[in-house]
Amino acid sequence: MDSRLQKSFQDAAVRNLIPDELYHKYQVKKGLRNEDGTGVLIGLTRIADVVGYERDASGRKINCAGELYYRGIPIENLIDTVITDEVRGYEKICYLILFGKLPSRSERKVFETELASRYELPEGFLANNILRSPSRNVMNMIQRCLLMLYQLDPKGDNCSPVNTLDQGLSILAKMPAMVVYAYEAKAHFFDNASLIIHHVRPDYGIAENILNLIRPDGRFTREEAKLLDLVLCLHADHGSGNNSTFSNMVVASTGTDLYSAFSASVGSLKGPKHGGANITCCHMMKEVIAQCGYDASDRKIKNAIHKLKNREMFDQSGLIYGFGHAVYTLSDPRCELLKAQALKLAAGTEYEKKFAFYRRFEDLTIEMFRKEYGRDICANIDFYSGLVYELLGIPEDLYTPLFVASRSVGWLSHNIEDKLCCNRIVRPAGLYVGKKEKRIK
Repeated sequence: MDSRLQKSFQDAAVRNLIPDELYHKYQVKKGLRNEDGTGVLIGLTRIADVVGYERDASGRKINCAGELYYRGIPIENLIDTVITDEVRGYEKICYLILFGKLPSRSERKVFETELASRYELPEGFLANNILRSPSRNVMNMIQRCLLMLYQLDPKGDNCSPVNTLDQGLSILAKMPAMVVYAYEAKAHFFDNASLIIHHVRPDYGIAENILNLIRPDGRFTREEAKLLDLVLCLHADHGSGNNSTFSNMVVASTGTDLYSAFSASVGSLKGPKHGGANITCCHMMKEVIAQCGYDASDRKIKNAIHKLKNREMFDQSGLIYGFGHAVYTLSDPRCELLKAQALKLAAGTEYEKKFAFYRRFEDLTIEMFRKEYGRDICANIDFYSGLVYELLGIPEDLYTPLFVASRSVGWLSHNIEDKLCCNRIVRPAGLYVGKKEKRIK
């Protein structure tokens, strides 16, 4: 860009800055957030509920242990059956989120058969749309793939709830292939890695297929598949207020196609303040471990936390990635469930020390924020999910794309619910606070 344009932009940015006091004066909620950090209500849903605080008689926010419900069922109850069940818990969760009840054995078989019949990408899709035009970023390639699927759908612009479900099931089923093939193309053309392409297997579930596609030899253990299945279940939905789901609903409310709405959600999830936080958290912890070492004293780890908070370390943002949440205050139930299962798999492996360090870092961060900053803060699912992916041998470039694969069912369900129950374009208002010239008569 021409330096003169840059200078003009900088001058304009300073000249047109809106002072914070105007937001208070006109009671405008930055980021659709209330003064106490809670979210502004943007709709009603019967799909998922995220609980991180309560209100007392005066309406004051009271922090509490985190809870997550899918269709009214606590996530702990659901995961308890998934952990002891066969490696297709995610499919069971998908059915629950989409249809409002857990499937019977026959309903589950019909649903799984329907998904398996849609696993394969259209003929020539891999060669023409992925291998011949790879992307440096897998998330951007997923967006492109979604829009190319629209091109091949004769009912692409049919936005009826039933057709939306049909399209959504197809996208959900194709996500493992799209995500992993996009990664393989990126790794081959930009990172000089060998190009290894496996076919999806109709006899595998979603989690099993992902591991089959990622592993060069296609091999994995039952316990590895169950752990990835758990990760998918925990990421499946998180209410209608999270950024990517809300983006999906905003775009879909215009009456546009599902592929465009999903593409917007992927763009939202890519950001480090949302789905991309799992990668950023891993990078942050690598720097902390490099400086401190696994056997560091509590004092040394606390010093690193202070440096992160004071913008003296990592990306100088002042953020401690993997901590804090828009809703959860004392705990994130997804984080607790994932941590418990991951620790079991890590026991006796090279990752045992790393998990132990993560747990110490988590405990010390929570303690410091409570004692020194007077704030309740908890580790969120991003703190451990990247480490779990590393334990499973999943490449870093796939951390956030796998979030896309699992959250797709949530996007689809909220899209359909909004069509059935609201069906109005999302059109909030913004208040103009600039100067106005008088009209020339």
